[in-house]
Amino acid sequence: MDGLRAHRALFDRLDALGPDIARAATLMSDTLRAGRKLMLMGNGGSAADCQHLAAEFTGRFSRERAPLAAVALTTDSSALTCIGNDYGFDQVFSRQVAGLGAPGDCVIGISTSGNSPNVLRGLAQARQLGMTTVGLSGRDGGAMRELCDLCLVVPHTDTARIQEAHIFIGHTWCALVEQALLAP
Repeated sequence: MDGLRAHRALFDRLDALGPDIARAATLMSDTLRAGRKLMLMGNGGSAADCQHLAAEFTGRFSRERAPLAAVALTTDSSALTCIGNDYGFDQVFSRQVAGLGAPGDCVIGISTSGNSPNVLRGLAQARQLGMTTVGLSGRDGGAMRELCDLCLVVPHTDTARIQEAHIFIGHTWCALVEQALLAP
């Protein structure tokens, strides 16, 4: 039960991220209110989190509402393999951001280390094209910190604990965005 103790200890420390979690949700709400979209990217478990959160936005989280424009850049296997084969795996997100994104969109990069080369390139591309960038990381935040308008760093070094916090933060974003967009 060491994992459960570590989980509880980490979640006790997440209160410190509360203001930045709310700021990120505001950035996302403002993006969606302006008719723009959210694009999420990550690898492995973070890719699964991207898909999960995009589904919560396009479907619903907890309240009945219109679908929200969100896409996980991790789901198009043809694009991922084409770009990976022709240009390299480090460009699988940056090329999608360049092709699918527009100024005013919000690109969300998820990386437990904050150093995933393809996520970093995607964030750099987004900034170059005038998109808002939000990061969700762990450890010390890695290189991602410098590429994000707002980077939330989960204060832990264990990947499993970081990922548990990431999905909790993502669900909090979903709830706050729904609340903001459904408010009168």
